[in-house]
Amino acid sequence: MGLGWSSAEERQPLLPPPPPQQQQQQQRRRPQQLQQPRGAAGGPAGPVAVPVRLLAPAAQQQQQQRRRPQQLQQPRGAAGGPAGPVAVPVRLLAPAAGRVYGRRWLVLLLFSLLGFAQGLLWNTWGPIQNSARLAFGFSGWDIALLVFWGPIGFAPCFFFMWLMDKKGLRVTVLLTSSLMVLGAGLRCVPVSDLEIRKKLIHGGQLLNGLAGPTVMNAAPFLSTTWFSPDERATATAIASLLSYLGAAGAFLVGPLVVPSPNGTSHLLLASQSNTEHIKDRIEAVLYAEFGMVSLIFSAALAYFPSRPPFPPSVAAASQRLSYRRSFCRLLSNFRFLMIALAYAIPLGVFSGWSGVLDLILTPVHVSQVDAGWIGFWSIVGGCVVGIAMARFADFIRGMLKFILLLLLSGATLASTWFTLTCLTSVTHLPLTTATLYTSCILLGIFLNSSVPIFFELFVETVYPVPEGITCGVVTFLSNVFMGVLLFFLTFYHTEFSWFNWCLPGSCLLSLLLILCFRESYDRLYLDVVVSV
Repeated sequence: MGLGWSSAEERQPLLPPPPPQQQQQQQRRRPQQLQQPRGAAGGPAGPVAVPVRLLAPAAQQQQQQRRRPQQLQQPRGAAGGPAGPVAVPVRLLAPAAGRVYGRRWLVLLLFSLLGFAQGLLWNTWGPIQNSARLAFGFSGWDIALLVFWGPIGFAPCFFFMWLMDKKGLRVTVLLTSSLMVLGAGLRCVPVSDLEIRKKLIHGGQLLNGLAGPTVMNAAPFLSTTWFSPDERATATAIASLLSYLGAAGAFLVGPLVVPSPNGTSHLLLASQSNTEHIKDRIEAVLYAEFGMVSLIFSAALAYFPSRPPFPPSVAAASQRLSYRRSFCRLLSNFRFLMIALAYAIPLGVFSGWSGVLDLILTPVHVSQVDAGWIGFWSIVGGCVVGIAMARFADFIRGMLKFILLLLLSGATLASTWFTLTCLTSVTHLPLTTATLYTSCILLGIFLNSSVPIFFELFVETVYPVPEGITCGVVTFLSNVFMGVLLFFLTFYHTEFSWFNWCLPGSCLLSLLLILCFRESYDRLYLDVVVSV
Protein backbone atom coordinates (compact mmCIF):
# COMPACT_ATOMS: atom_id res chain seq x y z
CA MET A 1 0.00 0.00 0.00
CA GLY A 2 2.97 2.32 0.20
CA LEU A 3 4.65 4.20 3.02
CA GLY A 4 3.72 7.37 4.81
CA TRP A 5 0.33 6.52 6.34
CA SER A 6 -1.08 9.05 8.75
CA SER A 7 -0.99 8.31 12.47
CA ALA A 8 -3.61 6.27 14.30
CA GLU A 9 -4.97 9.39 15.99
CA GLU A 10 -5.48 11.03 12.58
CA ARG A 11 -7.19 7.97 11.12
CA GLN A 12 -9.55 7.26 14.01
CA PRO A 13 -12.05 10.06 13.21
CA LEU A 14 -12.28 8.74 9.65
CA LEU A 15 -13.82 5.43 10.75
CA PRO A 16 -17.59 5.92 11.11
CA PRO A 17 -19.52 4.00 13.80
CA PRO A 18 -21.37 0.92 12.51
CA PRO A 19 -25.02 1.56 11.62
CA PRO A 20 -27.75 0.37 14.05
CA GLN A 21 -28.77 -2.52 11.79
CA GLN A 22 -25.20 -3.81 11.73
CA GLN A 23 -25.00 -3.59 15.53
CA GLN A 24 -28.20 -5.63 15.85
CA GLN A 25 -26.86 -8.28 13.49
CA GLN A 26 -23.64 -8.48 15.49
CA GLN A 27 -25.61 -8.94 18.72
CA ARG A 28 -27.78 -11.68 17.23
CA ARG A 29 -24.73 -13.62 16.02
CA ARG A 30 -22.76 -13.61 19.27
CA PRO A 31 -21.79 -17.23 20.13
CA GLN A 32 -23.75 -18.73 22.92
CA GLN A 33 -21.18 -21.29 24.10
CA LEU A 34 -18.51 -20.12 26.49
CA GLN A 35 -15.15 -21.75 27.16
CA GLN A 36 -15.31 -24.20 30.05
CA PRO A 37 -13.58 -22.61 33.07
CA ARG A 38 -10.93 -24.34 35.14
CA GLY A 39 -10.88 -24.64 38.86
CA ALA A 40 -8.15 -23.88 41.32
CA ALA A 41 -6.58 -27.35 41.07
CA GLY A 42 -6.47 -27.23 37.31
CA GLY A 43 -9.36 -29.68 36.78
CA PRO A 44 -12.74 -28.98 35.37
CA ALA A 45 -14.78 -26.57 37.40
CA GLY A 46 -17.98 -28.53 37.18
CA PRO A 47 -21.16 -27.56 35.45
CA VAL A 48 -21.72 -23.90 34.75
CA ALA A 49 -24.98 -22.39 35.88
CA VAL A 50 -26.69 -20.89 32.89
CA PRO A 51 -29.80 -18.82 33.62
CA VAL A 52 -32.90 -20.11 31.89
CA ARG A 53 -35.26 -17.57 30.32
CA LEU A 54 -38.95 -18.23 29.87
CA LEU A 55 -40.38 -17.90 26.42
CA ALA A 56 -41.75 -14.41 25.89
CA PRO A 57 -44.28 -13.12 23.38
CA ALA A 58 -43.05 -12.09 19.95
CA ALA A 59 -43.06 -8.36 20.76
CA GLN A 60 -41.07 -8.95 23.93
CA GLN A 61 -38.58 -11.14 22.07
CA GLN A 62 -37.96 -8.40 19.50
CA GLN A 63 -37.46 -5.86 22.27
CA GLN A 64 -34.96 -8.15 23.99
CA GLN A 65 -33.04 -8.63 20.75
CA ARG A 66 -32.60 -4.86 20.38
CA ARG A 67 -31.01 -4.62 23.81
CA ARG A 68 -27.40 -5.54 24.49
CA PRO A 69 -27.25 -8.96 26.21
CA GLN A 70 -26.60 -8.73 29.87
CA GLN A 71 -23.33 -10.06 31.21
CA LEU A 72 -23.51 -13.71 32.13
CA GLN A 73 -22.82 -14.81 35.66
CA GLN A 74 -19.15 -15.44 36.11
CA PRO A 75 -18.67 -19.20 36.67
CA ARG A 76 -16.88 -20.39 39.75
CA GLY A 77 -14.38 -23.17 40.15
CA ALA A 78 -14.33 -26.16 42.48
CA ALA A 79 -12.73 -24.18 45.32
CA GLY A 80 -15.33 -21.48 45.11
CA GLY A 81 -13.02 -18.85 43.65
CA PRO A 82 -13.46 -17.07 40.38
CA ALA A 83 -12.61 -19.12 37.37
CA GLY A 84 -10.49 -16.80 35.11
CA PRO A 85 -11.69 -14.52 32.36
CA VAL A 86 -14.21 -15.81 29.85
CA ALA A 87 -13.20 -15.52 26.18
CA VAL A 88 -16.07 -14.35 23.99
CA PRO A 89 -15.14 -14.29 20.31
CA VAL A 90 -16.82 -11.55 18.28
CA ARG A 91 -17.10 -11.59 14.49
CA LEU A 92 -17.49 -8.20 12.76
CA LEU A 93 -19.66 -8.00 9.71
CA ALA A 94 -18.15 -6.47 6.58
CA PRO A 95 -20.15 -3.60 5.10
CA ALA A 96 -21.82 -4.02 1.78
CA ALA A 97 -19.60 -3.37 -1.21
CA GLY A 98 -20.12 -0.22 -3.25
CA ARG A 99 -22.02 -0.34 -6.51
CA VAL A 100 -21.00 1.22 -9.81
CA TYR A 101 -23.24 2.00 -12.76
CA GLY A 102 -22.54 1.90 -16.48
CA ARG A 103 -23.96 5.41 -16.83
CA ARG A 104 -20.87 6.75 -15.03
CA TRP A 105 -19.02 6.73 -18.35
CA LEU A 106 -21.71 8.91 -19.95
CA VAL A 107 -21.44 11.40 -17.08
CA LEU A 108 -17.65 11.40 -17.45
CA LEU A 109 -17.96 11.92 -21.23
CA LEU A 110 -20.29 14.93 -20.89
CA PHE A 111 -18.11 16.57 -18.25
CA SER A 112 -14.95 15.91 -20.25
CA LEU A 113 -16.49 17.43 -23.40
CA LEU A 114 -17.44 20.49 -21.38
CA GLY A 115 -13.84 20.83 -20.20
CA PHE A 116 -12.60 20.33 -23.76
CA ALA A 117 -14.83 23.14 -25.04
CA GLN A 118 -13.79 25.50 -22.24
CA GLY A 119 -10.11 24.97 -22.98
CA LEU A 120 -10.72 25.42 -26.71
CA LEU A 121 -12.50 28.75 -26.21
CA TRP A 122 -9.90 30.01 -23.74
CA ASN A 123 -6.98 29.36 -26.13
CA THR A 124 -8.67 30.60 -29.28
CA TRP A 125 -6.59 33.74 -29.74
CA GLY A 126 -3.07 32.80 -28.70
CA PRO A 127 -2.27 30.49 -31.66
CA ILE A 128 -3.66 33.02 -34.20
CA GLN A 129 -2.48 36.21 -32.54
CA ASN A 130 -0.83 37.53 -35.74
CA SER A 131 -4.01 37.03 -37.75
CA ALA A 132 -6.19 38.51 -34.99
CA ARG A 133 -4.06 41.66 -34.90
CA LEU A 134 -4.64 42.21 -38.59
CA ALA A 135 -8.36 41.33 -38.64
CA PHE A 136 -9.58 43.03 -35.47
CA GLY A 137 -6.81 45.51 -34.71
CA PHE A 138 -5.70 43.73 -31.54
CA SER A 139 -2.52 44.94 -29.89
CA GLY A 140 -0.01 42.89 -27.93
CA TRP A 141 -1.74 44.06 -24.76
CA ASP A 142 -5.11 42.82 -26.11
CA ILE A 143 -3.71 39.37 -26.89
CA ALA A 144 -2.25 39.04 -23.40
CA LEU A 145 -5.53 40.26 -21.86
CA LEU A 146 -7.58 37.74 -23.85
CA VAL A 147 -5.51 34.99 -22.24
CA PHE A 148 -5.56 36.82 -18.91
CA TRP A 149 -9.36 36.52 -18.68
CA GLY A 150 -8.85 32.84 -17.83
CA PRO A 151 -7.22 33.41 -14.43
CA ILE A 152 -9.45 36.43 -13.78
CA GLY A 153 -12.44 34.10 -14.15
CA PHE A 154 -11.22 32.18 -11.10
CA ALA A 155 -12.09 35.10 -8.81
CA PRO A 156 -15.49 33.54 -7.85
CA CYS A 157 -13.87 30.10 -7.62
CA PHE A 158 -15.03 29.44 -4.07
CA PHE A 159 -18.64 30.27 -4.92
CA PHE A 160 -18.66 27.48 -7.50
CA MET A 161 -17.05 25.12 -5.00
CA TRP A 162 -19.71 25.99 -2.41
CA LEU A 163 -22.42 25.47 -5.02
CA MET A 164 -21.03 22.06 -5.96
CA ASP A 165 -20.77 21.03 -2.31
CA LYS A 166 -24.32 22.13 -1.48
CA LYS A 167 -26.31 21.62 -4.70
CA GLY A 168 -24.35 18.87 -6.43
CA LEU A 169 -22.79 18.43 -9.84
CA ARG A 170 -25.88 18.95 -12.00
CA VAL A 171 -26.65 22.51 -10.89
CA THR A 172 -22.98 23.51 -11.08
CA VAL A 173 -22.45 21.99 -14.54
CA LEU A 174 -25.61 23.59 -15.97
CA LEU A 175 -24.60 27.02 -14.64
CA THR A 176 -21.10 26.59 -16.03
CA SER A 177 -22.25 25.48 -19.47
CA SER A 178 -24.78 28.33 -19.68
CA LEU A 179 -22.00 30.84 -19.01
CA MET A 180 -19.96 29.26 -21.79
CA VAL A 181 -22.90 29.45 -24.24
CA LEU A 182 -23.44 33.12 -23.43
CA GLY A 183 -19.73 33.88 -23.74
CA ALA A 184 -19.38 32.06 -27.06
CA GLY A 185 -22.45 33.88 -28.35
CA LEU A 186 -21.07 37.31 -27.45
CA ARG A 187 -17.97 36.64 -29.53
CA CYS A 188 -20.16 35.95 -32.59
CA VAL A 189 -22.24 39.16 -32.51
CA PRO A 190 -21.74 40.77 -35.96
CA VAL A 191 -20.82 44.40 -35.23
CA SER A 192 -19.10 46.54 -37.83
CA ASP A 193 -17.47 48.83 -35.27
CA LEU A 194 -14.18 47.17 -34.35
CA GLU A 195 -14.00 48.80 -30.92
CA ILE A 196 -17.39 47.42 -29.92
CA ARG A 197 -16.52 44.06 -31.43
CA LYS A 198 -13.33 43.89 -29.40
CA LYS A 199 -15.26 44.66 -26.21
CA LEU A 200 -17.75 41.89 -26.99
CA ILE A 201 -14.92 39.45 -27.59
CA HIS A 202 -13.31 40.41 -24.28
CA GLY A 203 -16.66 39.97 -22.52
CA GLY A 204 -17.11 36.55 -24.08
CA GLN A 205 -13.65 35.48 -22.95
CA LEU A 206 -14.47 36.62 -19.40
CA LEU A 207 -17.67 34.57 -19.28
CA ASN A 208 -15.79 31.56 -20.56
CA GLY A 209 -13.15 32.16 -17.87
CA LEU A 210 -15.89 32.00 -15.23
CA ALA A 211 -16.49 28.41 -16.30
CA GLY A 212 -12.91 27.51 -15.47
CA PRO A 213 -13.37 26.77 -11.73
CA THR A 214 -15.84 23.97 -12.40
CA VAL A 215 -14.05 22.21 -15.27
CA MET A 216 -10.69 22.46 -13.49
CA ASN A 217 -11.75 21.52 -9.95
CA ALA A 218 -14.67 19.10 -10.16
CA ALA A 219 -12.80 16.11 -11.61
CA PRO A 220 -11.83 14.49 -8.24
CA PHE A 221 -15.34 15.13 -6.90
CA LEU A 222 -16.87 13.42 -9.95
CA SER A 223 -14.51 10.45 -9.75
CA THR A 224 -15.21 9.90 -6.04
CA THR A 225 -18.97 10.24 -6.53
CA TRP A 226 -19.30 7.85 -9.48
CA PHE A 227 -16.24 5.55 -9.65
CA SER A 228 -14.83 2.75 -7.51
CA PRO A 229 -11.43 3.14 -5.77
CA ASP A 230 -9.58 1.22 -8.50
CA GLU A 231 -10.93 3.61 -11.18
CA ARG A 232 -10.73 6.96 -9.40
CA ALA A 233 -7.32 8.12 -10.59
CA THR A 234 -8.13 7.21 -14.20
CA ALA A 235 -11.44 9.08 -14.10
CA THR A 236 -9.76 12.10 -12.52
CA ALA A 237 -7.13 12.09 -15.27
CA ILE A 238 -9.69 11.93 -18.08
CA ALA A 239 -11.95 14.62 -16.62
CA SER A 240 -9.14 17.04 -15.74
CA LEU A 241 -6.93 16.61 -18.81
CA LEU A 242 -9.64 17.04 -21.44
CA SER A 243 -9.64 20.80 -20.82
CA TYR A 244 -5.92 20.79 -21.66
CA LEU A 245 -6.72 18.77 -24.78
CA GLY A 246 -9.16 21.51 -25.75
CA ALA A 247 -6.37 24.06 -25.49
CA ALA A 248 -4.29 21.76 -27.69
CA GLY A 249 -7.11 21.64 -30.20
CA ALA A 250 -6.90 25.43 -30.47
CA PHE A 251 -3.25 25.10 -31.48
CA LEU A 252 -4.36 22.79 -34.27
CA VAL A 253 -7.64 24.34 -35.44
CA GLY A 254 -6.64 27.98 -35.36
CA PRO A 255 -3.48 27.98 -37.51
CA LEU A 256 -4.92 25.45 -40.00
CA VAL A 257 -8.22 27.24 -40.56
CA VAL A 258 -7.10 30.86 -40.24
CA PRO A 259 -4.44 31.98 -42.78
CA SER A 260 -1.38 33.68 -41.38
CA PRO A 261 -0.58 37.20 -42.59
CA ASN A 262 3.10 36.35 -43.03
CA GLY A 263 2.36 33.68 -45.65
CA THR A 264 3.43 30.74 -43.50
CA SER A 265 0.07 28.94 -43.63
CA HIS A 266 -0.05 25.62 -45.39
CA LEU A 267 -3.55 26.18 -46.74
CA LEU A 268 -4.22 26.61 -50.41
CA LEU A 269 -5.99 29.86 -49.68
CA ALA A 270 -2.92 31.41 -48.06
CA SER A 271 -2.34 33.57 -51.12
CA GLN A 272 -5.71 35.27 -50.48
CA SER A 273 -4.90 36.07 -46.86
CA ASN A 274 -6.08 39.64 -46.90
CA THR A 275 -7.77 41.29 -43.97
CA GLU A 276 -11.37 40.44 -44.91
CA HIS A 277 -10.59 36.84 -45.72
CA ILE A 278 -8.74 36.35 -42.43
CA LYS A 279 -11.61 37.95 -40.56
CA ASP A 280 -14.12 35.64 -42.24
CA ARG A 281 -12.10 32.58 -41.32
CA ILE A 282 -11.82 33.69 -37.68
CA GLU A 283 -15.58 34.25 -37.52
CA ALA A 284 -16.12 30.76 -38.95
CA VAL A 285 -14.09 29.35 -36.07
CA LEU A 286 -16.11 31.40 -33.56
CA TYR A 287 -19.43 30.19 -34.98
CA ALA A 288 -18.28 26.57 -34.92
CA GLU A 289 -17.22 26.86 -31.28
CA PHE A 290 -20.56 28.44 -30.38
CA GLY A 291 -22.43 25.54 -31.99
CA MET A 292 -20.32 22.96 -30.16
CA VAL A 293 -20.85 24.60 -26.76
CA SER A 294 -24.61 24.86 -27.37
CA LEU A 295 -24.79 21.16 -28.21
CA ILE A 296 -22.92 20.18 -25.02
CA PHE A 297 -25.23 22.39 -22.94
CA SER A 298 -28.30 20.73 -24.46
CA ALA A 299 -26.94 17.26 -23.71
CA ALA A 300 -26.15 18.19 -20.09
CA LEU A 301 -29.61 19.72 -19.69
CA ALA A 302 -31.18 16.48 -20.94
CA TYR A 303 -29.18 14.15 -18.70
CA PHE A 304 -26.54 14.88 -16.08
CA PRO A 305 -27.42 13.48 -12.63
CA SER A 306 -25.69 14.78 -9.55
CA ARG A 307 -24.94 11.37 -8.04
CA PRO A 308 -25.74 7.65 -8.51
CA PRO A 309 -28.52 5.94 -6.53
CA PHE A 310 -25.95 4.09 -4.40
CA PRO A 311 -22.37 5.21 -3.63
CA PRO A 312 -19.50 3.29 -5.26
CA SER A 313 -17.26 3.18 -2.18
CA VAL A 314 -17.12 3.83 1.56
CA ALA A 315 -15.32 7.15 1.01
CA ALA A 316 -18.08 8.32 -1.32
CA ALA A 317 -20.73 7.62 1.34
CA SER A 318 -18.84 9.09 4.29
CA GLN A 319 -19.63 12.46 5.78
CA ARG A 320 -17.34 15.40 4.90
CA LEU A 321 -16.34 18.51 6.79
CA SER A 322 -18.35 21.69 6.53
CA TYR A 323 -17.36 24.55 4.26
CA ARG A 324 -15.87 26.64 7.08
CA ARG A 325 -14.08 23.77 8.80
CA SER A 326 -12.63 22.68 5.46
CA PHE A 327 -10.88 26.01 4.95
CA CYS A 328 -9.56 25.97 8.50
CA ARG A 329 -8.22 22.45 7.98
CA LEU A 330 -6.56 23.36 4.67
CA LEU A 331 -4.92 26.58 5.85
CA SER A 332 -3.58 24.96 9.02
CA ASN A 333 -2.19 21.87 7.26
CA PHE A 334 1.47 22.55 6.49
CA ARG A 335 1.85 19.44 4.34
CA PHE A 336 -1.06 20.53 2.16
CA LEU A 337 0.41 24.00 1.73
CA MET A 338 3.68 22.42 0.58
CA ILE A 339 2.14 20.37 -2.23
CA ALA A 340 -0.27 23.19 -3.10
CA LEU A 341 2.69 25.43 -3.88
CA ALA A 342 4.45 22.53 -5.63
CA TYR A 343 1.45 22.34 -7.97
CA ALA A 344 0.47 25.99 -8.31
CA ILE A 345 3.84 27.54 -9.15
CA PRO A 346 5.00 25.38 -12.11
CA LEU A 347 1.53 24.75 -13.53
CA GLY A 348 0.60 28.42 -13.28
CA VAL A 349 3.80 29.48 -15.04
CA PHE A 350 3.39 26.80 -17.71
CA SER A 351 -0.26 27.68 -18.38
CA GLY A 352 0.58 31.34 -18.94
CA TRP A 353 3.58 30.40 -21.07
CA SER A 354 1.49 28.05 -23.23
CA GLY A 355 -1.18 30.69 -23.78
CA VAL A 356 1.29 33.04 -25.47
CA LEU A 357 3.58 30.39 -26.99
CA ASP A 358 3.25 31.90 -30.47
CA LEU A 359 4.24 35.29 -29.06
CA ILE A 360 7.31 33.76 -27.39
CA LEU A 361 8.49 31.80 -30.42
CA THR A 362 8.05 34.64 -32.93
CA PRO A 363 11.43 36.32 -32.06
CA VAL A 364 13.25 33.06 -32.86
CA HIS A 365 11.61 32.99 -36.31
CA VAL A 366 9.13 30.17 -35.65
CA SER A 367 6.02 30.44 -37.81
CA GLN A 368 2.48 30.50 -36.47
CA VAL A 369 1.78 27.01 -37.83
CA ASP A 370 4.94 25.51 -36.28
CA ALA A 371 4.17 27.13 -32.93
CA GLY A 372 0.67 25.66 -33.12
CA TRP A 373 2.00 22.16 -33.79
CA ILE A 374 4.49 22.45 -30.92
CA GLY A 375 1.74 23.45 -28.50
CA PHE A 376 -0.58 20.77 -29.83
CA TRP A 377 1.79 17.82 -29.45
CA SER A 378 3.07 18.98 -26.04
CA ILE A 379 -0.45 18.98 -24.60
CA VAL A 380 -1.60 15.82 -26.39
CA GLY A 381 1.49 13.98 -25.16
CA GLY A 382 0.83 15.21 -21.63
CA CYS A 383 -2.78 13.98 -21.76
CA VAL A 384 -1.80 10.51 -23.02
CA VAL A 385 1.01 10.08 -20.49
CA GLY A 386 -1.17 11.52 -17.70
CA ILE A 387 -3.94 8.99 -18.28
CA ALA A 388 -1.38 6.19 -18.46
CA MET A 389 0.24 7.33 -15.19
CA ALA A 390 -3.16 7.54 -13.51
CA ARG A 391 -4.01 4.02 -14.62
CA PHE A 392 -0.69 2.86 -13.21
CA ALA A 393 -1.52 4.61 -9.92
CA ASP A 394 -4.86 2.74 -9.79
CA PHE A 395 -3.12 -0.62 -10.12
CA ILE A 396 -0.23 0.12 -7.74
CA ARG A 397 -1.54 2.31 -4.95
CA GLY A 398 0.57 4.44 -2.67
CA MET A 399 3.05 5.56 -5.35
CA LEU A 400 1.85 9.12 -6.03
CA LYS A 401 4.90 10.88 -4.59
CA PHE A 402 7.31 8.68 -6.54
CA ILE A 403 5.45 9.39 -9.80
CA LEU A 404 5.55 13.13 -9.16
CA LEU A 405 9.28 13.06 -8.49
CA LEU A 406 9.88 11.41 -11.85
CA LEU A 407 7.66 13.84 -13.75
CA LEU A 408 9.03 16.99 -12.13
CA SER A 409 12.63 15.88 -12.66
CA GLY A 410 11.92 15.49 -16.36
CA ALA A 411 10.14 18.85 -16.50
CA THR A 412 13.12 20.60 -14.91
CA LEU A 413 15.54 19.15 -17.45
CA ALA A 414 13.27 19.85 -20.45
CA SER A 415 12.54 23.46 -19.45
CA THR A 416 16.25 24.14 -18.88
CA TRP A 417 17.04 22.73 -22.31
CA PHE A 418 14.42 24.94 -23.99
CA THR A 419 15.55 28.09 -22.19
CA LEU A 420 19.21 27.59 -23.04
CA THR A 421 18.30 26.82 -26.66
CA CYS A 422 16.50 30.15 -27.00
CA LEU A 423 19.66 31.90 -25.75
CA THR A 424 21.67 30.60 -28.70
CA SER A 425 23.75 33.79 -28.91
CA VAL A 426 25.07 33.07 -25.41
CA THR A 427 25.06 29.28 -25.14
CA HIS A 428 25.78 28.53 -28.83
CA LEU A 429 23.37 25.60 -28.70
CA PRO A 430 21.81 24.63 -32.04
CA LEU A 431 18.47 26.38 -32.52
CA THR A 432 16.54 24.15 -34.89
CA THR A 433 12.92 23.17 -35.32
CA ALA A 434 13.74 19.67 -34.03
CA THR A 435 15.24 20.93 -30.76
CA LEU A 436 12.34 23.32 -30.15
CA TYR A 437 9.80 20.60 -30.90
CA THR A 438 11.51 18.07 -28.65
CA SER A 439 12.10 20.34 -25.65
CA CYS A 440 8.61 21.91 -25.72
CA ILE A 441 6.84 18.59 -26.19
CA LEU A 442 8.77 16.92 -23.37
CA LEU A 443 8.03 19.87 -21.08
CA GLY A 444 4.31 19.64 -21.84
CA ILE A 445 4.27 15.88 -21.34
CA PHE A 446 5.93 16.02 -17.92
CA LEU A 447 3.92 18.93 -16.52
CA ASN A 448 0.47 18.18 -17.96
CA SER A 449 0.63 14.52 -16.95
CA SER A 450 1.31 15.54 -13.33
CA VAL A 451 -2.06 17.30 -12.93
CA PRO A 452 -4.27 14.25 -12.09
CA ILE A 453 -1.54 12.78 -9.86
CA PHE A 454 -1.42 16.05 -7.92
CA PHE A 455 -5.22 16.11 -7.60
CA GLU A 456 -5.35 12.59 -6.17
CA LEU A 457 -2.55 13.39 -3.71
CA PHE A 458 -4.37 16.54 -2.57
CA VAL A 459 -7.55 14.64 -1.78
CA GLU A 460 -5.72 11.80 -0.01
CA THR A 461 -3.74 14.24 2.14
CA VAL A 462 -6.60 16.34 3.53
CA TYR A 463 -9.50 13.85 3.54
CA PRO A 464 -12.33 14.28 4.72
CA VAL A 465 -12.22 17.80 3.26
CA PRO A 466 -14.51 17.82 0.17
CA GLU A 467 -12.70 17.25 -3.11
CA GLY A 468 -14.09 20.36 -4.80
CA ILE A 469 -12.90 22.70 -2.05
CA THR A 470 -9.44 21.12 -1.96
CA CYS A 471 -8.86 21.37 -5.70
CA GLY A 472 -10.50 24.79 -5.79
CA VAL A 473 -7.88 26.21 -3.45
CA VAL A 474 -4.91 24.83 -5.41
CA THR A 475 -6.23 25.82 -8.84
CA PHE A 476 -7.00 29.28 -7.49
CA LEU A 477 -3.37 29.56 -6.38
CA SER A 478 -2.23 28.31 -9.77
CA ASN A 479 -4.25 30.96 -11.56
CA VAL A 480 -2.93 33.62 -9.20
CA PHE A 481 0.62 32.79 -10.30
CA MET A 482 -0.45 32.66 -13.93
CA GLY A 483 -2.24 35.98 -13.57
CA VAL A 484 0.79 37.65 -12.00
CA LEU A 485 3.02 36.50 -14.88
CA LEU A 486 0.55 37.61 -17.55
CA PHE A 487 0.15 40.93 -15.76
CA PHE A 488 3.89 41.54 -16.05
CA LEU A 489 3.74 40.33 -19.64
CA THR A 490 1.35 43.15 -20.54
CA PHE A 491 4.14 45.62 -19.65
CA TYR A 492 7.26 43.64 -20.62
CA HIS A 493 6.22 42.00 -23.90
CA THR A 494 9.17 43.07 -26.03
CA GLU A 495 11.63 40.54 -24.56
CA PHE A 496 10.77 37.06 -23.25
CA SER A 497 13.95 35.59 -21.82
CA TRP A 498 12.74 36.36 -18.28
CA PHE A 499 9.54 34.43 -18.99
CA ASN A 500 11.49 31.42 -20.22
CA TRP A 501 13.70 31.38 -17.11
CA CYS A 502 10.59 31.20 -14.92
CA LEU A 503 9.93 27.69 -16.25
CA PRO A 504 13.03 25.82 -14.95
CA GLY A 505 13.02 27.86 -11.74
CA SER A 506 9.43 26.92 -10.92
CA CYS A 507 9.95 23.24 -11.80
CA LEU A 508 13.05 23.01 -9.61
CA LEU A 509 11.26 24.62 -6.66
CA SER A 510 8.35 22.19 -7.04
CA LEU A 511 10.75 19.24 -7.13
CA LEU A 512 12.36 20.32 -3.85
CA LEU A 513 8.95 20.71 -2.18
CA ILE A 514 7.87 17.22 -3.23
CA LEU A 515 11.14 15.77 -1.93
CA CYS A 516 10.42 17.22 1.53
CA PHE A 517 6.75 16.16 1.52
CA ARG A 518 5.50 13.29 3.72
CA GLU A 519 2.70 11.52 1.89
CA SER A 520 -0.39 9.95 3.48
CA TYR A 521 -3.43 8.13 2.07
CA ASP A 522 -6.35 8.74 4.43
CA ARG A 523 -9.15 8.23 1.88
CA LEU A 524 -7.58 5.01 0.61
CA TYR A 525 -7.10 3.84 4.20
CA LEU A 526 -10.83 4.28 4.85
CA ASP A 527 -11.80 2.29 1.75
CA VAL A 528 -9.38 -0.54 2.51
CA VAL A 529 -9.96 -0.90 6.28
CA VAL A 530 -13.74 -0.52 6.34
CA SER A 531 -14.37 -2.52 3.15
CA VAL A 532 -12.32 -5.56 4.20
